[in-house]
Amino acid sequence: MYPVFFELPDWIPLLGGQPITSFGVFMLLAFLTAGYVMRAELKRADEDPDKAWDLVFMAVIGGIVGAKGYYVLLNWEQLLADPVGSIFARGGLVWYGGFLLASILVILEIRRQQMSVPAVADMAAPALALAYAVGRIGCFMVGDDWGRPTDSIFGVKFPRGAPATTVHNIEEMFGITVDPALIEKHGQVVPVHPTQLYEVALSTLIFFVLWRIRDHGHRKGWLFLLWLVLAGLERFAVEFLRAKDDRFFGVLTLAQVISLAIVAFGVVGLLRMRNAEGAGEEG
Repeated sequence: MYPVFFELPDWIPLLGGQPITSFGVFMLLAFLTAGYVMRAELKRADEDPDKAWDLVFMAVIGGIVGAKGYYVLLNWEQLLADPVGSIFARGGLVWYGGFLLASILVILEIRRQQMSVPAVADMAAPALALAYAVGRIGCFMVGDDWGRPTDSIFGVKFPRGAPATTVHNIEEMFGITVDPALIEKHGQVVPVHPTQLYEVALSTLIFFVLWRIRDHGHRKGWLFLLWLVLAGLERFAVEFLRAKDDRFFGVLTLAQVISLAIVAFGVVGLLRMRNAEGAGEEG
């Protein structure tokens, strides 16, 4: 893997010697991807396409602050032990926390620009799906968010991961017992499910589905609600293969519980919208 692409030259003021990480690069590419997709959709809707960058700017602020805030609160013991280090560490970003705060800030920006929130949400649905896929490539490159040990053809080793896929890390950090046969075959660094790539593939597929049907005949907001359902189901399914230490609800992780809540919200919204459309047709 390539957790660090290169380091900035020492002669650069303030930033000299700082690493340019693959995760950071792909996070930037994810936001740019969302911006260009949104720009195309705004232009298609006869709106000012440059408004896309105002929305992306709010998403960047909310995404980073929310993702870090969620992680810090989830790991409150680490926060109490080292507040400064916990808050300002380069790692430790959680998607759902970023999505929540980014959504709030983006909605405020949409209203400030006197645009329709449901209409813009529909435009954002394909952008969010593709941006998420791009961001997960960064997770793969840095060796983060990998899955449970496997001897399948899809297995990938992360000897320089964050953390590395060593038997010690898997058993001590995640409480997963590694099959002795796997250790005998591969040694102390074992292959795991590349759940990042599974999410890249599934979210890219979701993007193509949404892009294909974006000229739907339903009410504004329908496509965004559909994305919520598909994205929630995708994350829920992949979490079963993730190496996680937050299985607080039996076999379910916290992310799965949140995913189910998002799916339920999307399904209820779609059903209510269908009923409203049906009543409109009868009237």
